[in-house]
Amino acid sequence: MGGPSAEREVSLSSGRACAAALRETDRYNVVEVDASPGLCAVLQGLKPAAVLNCLHGRWGEDGCVQGMLEWLGIPYSHSGVLASALAMDKQRSKDVFKSAGLPVVNSVIAPADEVRARHVMAPPYVVKPNNEGSSVGVYLVGKDNNGPPQLDDTMPAEVMVETFAPGRELTTTVIGDKALSVTDIITTGWYDYDAKYKEGGSSHVVPADIPADIFDLCMEYALRAHNALGCKGVSRTDFRWDESRGAAGLILLETNTQPGMTGTSLTPEQAQACGMSFPALCAWMVEDASCSR
Repeated sequence: MGGPSAEREVSLSSGRACAAALRETDRYNVVEVDASPGLCAVLQGLKPAAVLNCLHGRWGEDGCVQGMLEWLGIPYSHSGVLASALAMDKQRSKDVFKSAGLPVVNSVIAPADEVRARHVMAPPYVVKPNNEGSSVGVYLVGKDNNGPPQLDDTMPAEVMVETFAPGRELTTTVIGDKALSVTDIITTGWYDYDAKYKEGGSSHVVPADIPADIFDLCMEYALRAHNALGCKGVSRTDFRWDESRGAAGLILLETNTQPGMTGTSLTPEQAQACGMSFPALCAWMVEDASCSR
């Protein structure tokens, strides 16, 4: 847990929550490890039977740590090297989704300086890093925006610019080969970092009160996205749904290969709604751990 990414604090929260849940089962000897440049040596010293990967963002969710664990021969949770790298790269994962016949919006990868200088596509659009999660570094550019967005200096040299998808925020978790449910995420504004992780930042309706055909499509699309990327263990796929367009208004945004496990997180909430307690979910992830994922 932890690590050096922009999502470090969320990862620490996920890790602590999972460690406490695993201890509650009284089945495991749990050691919490804050990932650092010396992680390889730490794991070689610990010789764990399995690693529950609670890292979020770059290095922990993009195939890097997964490759190290493969090299060390330590079984680990969630997706393997290729699926992790693909899902973390928003543009490449979109290419996979499109080839699988899944609905996505148009997007381009553009130099950040060019995005600061002019509208690279007609507003409304969204600007975001191509390889971060948790809505880190997301800019919304509306039709009435006074010029292009002034991205801050922490943005990477190249960014993704994608057509804004209006509508409700929906999400579906996949565990193994089964989609769990659909959550309707309700916020007063954009579902940004604070809305995701601060107490009261958003409210969740699970199962979502939406038409049966949209519910079923979310379940189908999430499982198809999981399989198209080659995901293993747990993943969560996010959608936007424009009610005015019916099924044609359902857009797949992205798939998270290591969804949050904090007190406000969506995946544990869906598991609970399906009768799976948080300790049982964490135990499932540990028992599912393997190499060559």
